[in-house]
Amino acid sequence: MHPMAAVLDPTHRFYYLGNFQQVLDWLAQRYGDLLNAEERDFITAFPRLPLASRALFVRMMMRKGELFRVSKLAYPEIDCSLQALRGLPGAWVEHDPVLSLQQFAQLSTRAELLVQFDSPALRSPACKALRKDALLSLLAEDAAHGHPRPFSQWQHKGSDQAVRLLNRPLCERLRLMFFGNLRQDWSEFVLADIGTLRYERVTLGPEARGFRSRADIDLYLQLHACRQAYEAGTAAGSLLPMLPHGAFDNPWLDSRRQRLMFRIGQLFEKQQDLSQAHAVYAGCAYPGARARAIRVLEKLGRFGAAHSLLRTAQQSPESEAERQHLARIAPRLARQLGQPAPGRRRAAIVDRLDLNLPRQGAARVELAVGDYLQRQQPEAAVFYVENVLANALFGLLCWEAIFAAIPGAFFHPFQREPADLFSADFHGRRRAQFERCLARLEDGSHRAAILATHDAKAGVQSPFVAWGGLTRELLELALDCIPPSHLRLWCLRILEDVRENRSGFPDLIQFWPQQRSYRMIEVKGPGDKLQDNQLRWLDYCARHGMPVSVCYLQWEALAA
Repeated sequence: MHPMAAVLDPTHRFYYLGNFQQVLDWLAQRYGDLLNAEERDFITAFPRLPLASRALFVRMMMRKGELFRVSKLAYPEIDCSLQALRGLPGAWVEHDPVLSLQQFAQLSTRAELLVQFDSPALRSPACKALRKDALLSLLAEDAAHGHPRPFSQWQHKGSDQAVRLLNRPLCERLRLMFFGNLRQDWSEFVLADIGTLRYERVTLGPEARGFRSRADIDLYLQLHACRQAYEAGTAAGSLLPMLPHGAFDNPWLDSRRQRLMFRIGQLFEKQQDLSQAHAVYAGCAYPGARARAIRVLEKLGRFGAAHSLLRTAQQSPESEAERQHLARIAPRLARQLGQPAPGRRRAAIVDRLDLNLPRQGAARVELAVGDYLQRQQPEAAVFYVENVLANALFGLLCWEAIFAAIPGAFFHPFQREPADLFSADFHGRRRAQFERCLARLEDGSHRAAILATHDAKAGVQSPFVAWGGLTRELLELALDCIPPSHLRLWCLRILEDVRENRSGFPDLIQFWPQQRSYRMIEVKGPGDKLQDNQLRWLDYCARHGMPVSVCYLQWEALAA
């Protein structure tokens, strides 16, 4: 049962209406001071409308687009859609809207277009075989169809009607305020009600909200429009003016802006506009931007400026990933400036395993190696886990810390993760909670705690636990064979940089239950190379005495 539900049974005729009304009540309680006049009027007027009118409005609002044919608005719980539409305010719904040919075609099937535009030119066998888009192109060539007109005037045959939902932008703003994003939609209620998606129940006080001011809402909408333009392939030079600038006091919104700024810098770099790329990177605080700025200065031949920024970064690296990038750039810059090559930390020695195996159809290289190792040592269980196991052990052990109800972390009942998960102070804001969780690794209570959380929270959404790839058998073997000191090191490294360190774990893990020992194995097939995040994890494990190997697989040549 999710924490907002009053109408929980999705078989109830108006379950969706109950869910929508709860959102309105939720917003009125938490965002009353931020709502504009239009939003307040809507929230006040909506529950006073006839039941069928409210139900049909929500049905339309949950569908895509803003244009609807009345004949397509048929729902068993709404007796007469036309009558229900008449009960909606004229400011919310436009009857018989003016449409272009393309808009009319969107509401019509190919067969309907042939009927509505019945002319000798369309009766030829060739036209009747045309696809809808080709037919529309043919119709558009007729100048008589070039001017918008009401739906009723496009419809030469038939008696259907059309309407336009006018306040969809308002509903989108309400959805944004409730979810804190435009990624989630109203289907979350249904999926939660029927148990398809389950969310952790976090205590949400009346002050729990994602936006602190009206400016925050406007900023999000600006960022969303810029992000949509970016995804549509808009040129970097056009994107930059769309990006909001200035000081922002909402950290999670600013992190979205910084990420988008970084991507715009990448676009400039891809377009070889290196000066503009550097200007964007120089003003960007997103992880990796400083290293890219150094790289761009190097490409521009500004080696002195690049070396100066590199020295600043080396004094206080933002992450292991940046330290790794700087170590690669430093020797090149030293050569360009005629300086001695800087010393580099030698990577820890990682055990190497070379295998030649017969190709097993289209089987993944990880599975082929796992199957081979299992046959070689039947007493040692081998699992293909990649990032699943380590993240799950961390997520289950530290569940209460991850889902701690601290200000600004949770603001609606359908959150998979805290809003500040990737912020630099994610660990710091929950330090006491994480210390309590990690202390279980010291007193030996971690095994019972992890298994209890697994049983109690099975299926609940988590940023660290991928339930589909996790079994109790795997957890029990891991807890039997992996020393608590190693688990603690894994957890601490994840907490150092959640965004980067959730990935890069070795592909396979092998357990020897009798010896209570294990080994991690990264598998590389022909021509494959270790990625940066994998190199960092391998080095970390090897330096801390954790058993890890890299297996290089080659396929045996087929006999002639």
